[in-house]
Amino acid sequence: MDTVQVQQKGHPKGLYLLFFTEMWERFSYYGMRAILIYYLTKTYLQGGLGMDKAEATLLYGYFTGLVYFTPLIGGWLADKYLGKRTAITIGGITMMIGQFVLFGMNNMTGLYIGLFLLIIGNGFFKPNISTLVGGLYAEGDDRRDSAFSIFYMGINLGALIAPLLIGYLTDDFFAVKEGGEIMSYGYKYGFLAAGIGMFLGQVVFNMFAQKYLGDLGKKPVGSTNENDSVEASVSVNPQTGQILTQPEEKQRMSVIFILFLFAVFFWAGFEQAGSSLSLYTDSFIDRRIGGFEVPSSWFQSVNPLFIVLLAPVFAIFWNSKLGKKLTTPVKMGVGMIILGIGFWFMLGAVAERNANGDITDVANKAAMMWLIMTYLLHTIGELCLSPVGLSVVTKLSPPKLASILMAVWMLASSVANFIGGFVASSVETMGAGQVFTYISGFVIVCGALLVLLNKFILKLMHGVR
Repeated sequence: MDTVQVQQKGHPKGLYLLFFTEMWERFSYYGMRAILIYYLTKTYLQGGLGMDKAEATLLYGYFTGLVYFTPLIGGWLADKYLGKRTAITIGGITMMIGQFVLFGMNNMTGLYIGLFLLIIGNGFFKPNISTLVGGLYAEGDDRRDSAFSIFYMGINLGALIAPLLIGYLTDDFFAVKEGGEIMSYGYKYGFLAAGIGMFLGQVVFNMFAQKYLGDLGKKPVGSTNENDSVEASVSVNPQTGQILTQPEEKQRMSVIFILFLFAVFFWAGFEQAGSSLSLYTDSFIDRRIGGFEVPSSWFQSVNPLFIVLLAPVFAIFWNSKLGKKLTTPVKMGVGMIILGIGFWFMLGAVAERNANGDITDVANKAAMMWLIMTYLLHTIGELCLSPVGLSVVTKLSPPKLASILMAVWMLASSVANFIGGFVASSVETMGAGQVFTYISGFVIVCGALLVLLNKFILKLMHGVR
């Protein structure tokens, strides 16, 4: 993997440039995602496309699944031909155009063109910016888990701001109201704001990349020269300092695929936030605070708010004596168990509505706190799994395969979103309580199994924890 010289204490300034760039890209993506399911399902008169809910959740799952599939192609092109920084710029511009298409063409044709451009653009952008974060640190640097927690906070700062701003634009500023009721939403202006956010991120990245990243990521991995560091061409055992043999490298890569399988089931549960949980929130959660009704899209900011608040705590904890004793499989397994426990609160919401009467009556609503507690537990689980996963992939990947293996890791989210789309569509027939129960139980079992496999996986990791 390409690396740059880093200061001995603290983090290199390049981390904060990547933090800021990713923040705006995530503002664009999560702002669009916060309103997408509503844009699909609201009627034409309300500013939507009038799709059936089951059909819309499937389309949502296909879109988010493909968003995490194309990084496999984008990572390979960056490693082989483009270089990471060129790929990031191509991806950012493509996504910006996609958002502007959604703004300008409010019909099914515009929807498919816009989503297609977002899928392609994310493929170039996502794996390469994450790999650049790992490239800021030398092999065996203990700050890498902490760095990814900080970077992850940037992701979620964008995800926090976007639904609030875009929800306000669509549900208030550009909405048409009559008698206090929203008659038409301003969804297209939400897509415009998302496109502007992507533009800002690209301007900042291209203005300051050379200053803070030097030559990191400018060339394809195969284009190293004699001045490049040793880490750019070989993998090293961080415990012994010895260069790893090919079989040892293969065993390390096998760990990525093992963790990939578990991550699929984590994200299949977690990504219900944008589909089944969003639809449940819109219909069955009491969103009133005094005389104000919280826009449904604003609840997409609850998870990133908790991330921003808790990520610094986790960054400090991972660098503590106790945090360093916890291995990657244990961290990720515990994260899955906590995610599963989070769904218990949604079962509490279902139980409250059952106790109050007819569960098909949209006037019968559950308390908002059930949903907030679900997001809190899901956030803690996410912080145990996602930034740790990003970090371990950069540690385990052979240098010349860094971006493509990061894309493989992100492919877990792709498979998970396909599964999640089918799960969300089944809520209409099976009922929310039954679906949430199945998700919770399955994820908890998977998390416990991953913890039990800890020693076996560590042997394959050859010194990486």
